[in-house]
Amino acid sequence: MTYVVTDACIACKYTDCVEVCPVDCFYEGENFLVIKPEECIDCGVCEPECPVDAIKPDTEDPDGKWVEINAKYAEVWPNITVAKPPLPDADKMANVENKLETLFSPNPGEGDQ
Repeated sequence: MTYVVTDACIACKYTDCVEVCPVDCFYEGENFLVIKPEECIDCGVCEPECPVDAIKPDTEDPDGKWVEINAKYAEVWPNITVAKPPLPDADKMANVENKLETLFSPNPGEGDQ
């Protein structure tokens, strides 16, 4: 099992999860975070830190869509280990549904700079 970041993170990008990760397996996109499945040690400490419940075990991803998205973008986005402020409209965007189709950006974030 591994953990994955799902749709709820898009356009919110709370980073509370990155500071508690003992193996630094989070990667930052412009408006989304991902977990690199090969680096995740399945400890689960990140899951309760997410204020929008965007982090799920891969067992809750029956078609593997989120595992695939997390793996793909973790290869090209920079690593992030330090919390940053969420996106400006994060609270407003937290309950928006189907954000992957309408709001997701494939562009990288800044990572730890």
